[in-house]
Amino acid sequence: MTEHTKTDGLPGMDMPVAFETGAGAFGKAPPRNEKMSSAKVECNACPVLCQISEGRTGACDRYANKEGVLVRVDPVLLLRREIAGEAPVLVPFDRPAAEKAEGSVPDWNGDLLHADEVFVTGVGSSTTYPDYKPAPFIVASKAQGVDMVTVVTEGIFSYCSFKVKIDTDRFLGSEQANVRYRGEVVGHVTTAEYGSQMLSLGGVHHLTGGSKKEGRMTAELMQLLGNKKAVECTIDGGSTLVIQAGKAPIVNGVEEQRMRVGCGSAAVGIFARQFAGVADEVVVVDDHITGVLTEHQAGRCLDMAPSGIQMLGRKSTPGRYFQVANPGNGWGGTDIADPLSIIEGWEEGLARPGLRLLMTSTTGEHAQWYVLDEALKPVEQPMPPEVRRIVERIGENCEPSLCTVLFLGGAGGSLRAGVTENPVLLTRAIKRALVNVTCGGAPAYVWPGGGITVMADVMRMPDNSFGTVPTPAIVAPIEFSMRRDDYEALGGHMEHIFPLEQALARGAWQEDGAPLARQWVVIDEANPWPLGHPPMLG
Repeated sequence: MTEHTKTDGLPGMDMPVAFETGAGAFGKAPPRNEKMSSAKVECNACPVLCQISEGRTGACDRYANKEGVLVRVDPVLLLRREIAGEAPVLVPFDRPAAEKAEGSVPDWNGDLLHADEVFVTGVGSSTTYPDYKPAPFIVASKAQGVDMVTVVTEGIFSYCSFKVKIDTDRFLGSEQANVRYRGEVVGHVTTAEYGSQMLSLGGVHHLTGGSKKEGRMTAELMQLLGNKKAVECTIDGGSTLVIQAGKAPIVNGVEEQRMRVGCGSAAVGIFARQFAGVADEVVVVDDHITGVLTEHQAGRCLDMAPSGIQMLGRKSTPGRYFQVANPGNGWGGTDIADPLSIIEGWEEGLARPGLRLLMTSTTGEHAQWYVLDEALKPVEQPMPPEVRRIVERIGENCEPSLCTVLFLGGAGGSLRAGVTENPVLLTRAIKRALVNVTCGGAPAYVWPGGGITVMADVMRMPDNSFGTVPTPAIVAPIEFSMRRDDYEALGGHMEHIFPLEQALARGAWQEDGAPLARQWVVIDEANPWPLGHPPMLG
């Protein structure tokens, strides 16, 4: 058993709590440890089974002892959209006067709203642990006149990770290199994609397969990333990174600005027609594929004369070179500071004095203009305005660098048991598109193959959607929405369904307490309405 004794006061105890959890799904109080003090409450919302003193929270800071009753501290969050088609928002309930700003959107006034307007999310909803319980919210509603059921829970995920896309040409680290957070290995570098470097952070082996500290640091990192906070990581043999969903990455203390327009070969092809006539040769420096305009098929089709340039690296196809330099933080994601260092020489008879050479990176951040002298040596010259405009256009076509954080989790037995007594029927219904899966109301991609493996963009989820339990594991919201007859067909917990109006009025199956949302937050306007899934409503 775990005794958790926080020295600070219980946050939010002077305000209504989300709902009380002193009784289980079947109206029966959780079993009590005979050795536990009568002044404490045992929390059975996760395997840790904290014994919580009056006025204290458990180890996860999600459950507390309020006057001998186990309560959920955080609010249940409900999505609401306006009939006029405005973006869904979170519905505030009875906020303290100090939080109400003059002219702000009014609190929910108790009107009976329909599923076309309101959706219960898993954020703050509580869990199915100890796994045999039905989900805390099994909500009946109507959407476009169709009887619907939404099963809502906070999942305790051990099998989960974050896939992080870093938009940069800088060298972050070798593929498979360890990523560390506060000294502990929490993931690794995966493949480089087009203008981006991918990281895999978290996962069950880091959460549970290493030392206790590794597990704690992994859970902490994952909670911060999922909640859109900034984290600093280091990569073995590589860079130091600051990662934050929806923000530009900071690599070795420098904030990235641009995602490249394409590889060097692509940039040559895109801008070849504009370069022809204002430059005799263009080299676009890139760690992956460096492009050389007059050798490239684009230059040949434009009848550009060969320049006689001789490049370092491994020639792939005409005008396309691999491995011109090592990866790094210089030009085009290479380790060079002097672009001329990748030119081996010039072929006499083709190269000529006065030849105009532009060397640029794939983002246009680095660019220099040269003219060959009598000895066929490039001499740097001021860049002509017409050439500068093309370099600026390369930059204009580069999208802003961002960090994208995707939650990837396996919805295992306990989640499915909260939906149905025969979990495989839920899995099959999802694969048949009879069930729409969302995470905090945000769309979730369900991977093909066995099981229910979901992936969601944390930027499309409500703020502070993720928590942790000290097992360690991540707590994340998940919702399953379907037609009522389909829910009955998959063996759902029909006796625990209650109407949406009841959920709005008092929370989950408990009789006491009411949900409280403390802020009004606009949800990503690109999110489809969770109950507007065509296969379900058709």
